[in-house]
Amino acid sequence: MLYLVPTPLGNLKDVTYRSIEVLQSVDLILCEDTRTSSVFLNHYNIQKPLTPYHQHNEHKILQHLVEQLLAGKKMAVITDAGTPAISDPAFLLVRECVRNDIKVECLPGATAFVPALVNSGLPTNRFCFEGFLPLKKGRQTALKQLAEEERTMIFYESPMRLVKTLEDFIQYFGADRQCCVSRELTKMFEENKRGSLQEVCDHFKQKTVKGEIVLIVAGKEE
Repeated sequence: MLYLVPTPLGNLKDVTYRSIEVLQSVDLILCEDTRTSSVFLNHYNIQKPLTPYHQHNEHKILQHLVEQLLAGKKMAVITDAGTPAISDPAFLLVRECVRNDIKVECLPGATAFVPALVNSGLPTNRFCFEGFLPLKKGRQTALKQLAEEERTMIFYESPMRLVKTLEDFIQYFGADRQCCVSRELTKMFEENKRGSLQEVCDHFKQKTVKGEIVLIVAGKEE
């Protein structure tokens, strides 16, 4: 049995009772960073074996994990924050579980793009999730295609690359396209900056950007 368990984005209270129960019941917890996850798990007095599971080792340990699951172990996958497999590891393991008839359950819970989208004031009836854009190869092609996208677009970005990405959006989407940058969601210094791409870009050029970033951009008007 494999469980995908969302973890809080920042505020440790943003977790379901069921998530805590599942984490207390499994044999092993797979996590991105044992130090980060230990803060959350210790807060709820969850004492379970932890195994690092991230983009650098997921291919190497995949078969070993599947073998343990087939042998009857119960595992949970968590990430540093949010729902596993959303711009984080888990897809490969879920796919192998499905292929091997291993039961998989994904619990509902925190996912950064949902509050950012709802909070943005941009249309929510139709949207597309793009995650992190390519850094180099394929970036220009992706931006050209997205310039014609009519649905609200959702991106993740690092604080170090936020301004560069906003400048790229201005180049390909136009300076007047509306957007919202959500930073440090659920945390003490949460910020939601709304306005045109140019206005928001100018705002973040004037400060040191920190924290997790979700970028919501309006689609092209029909």
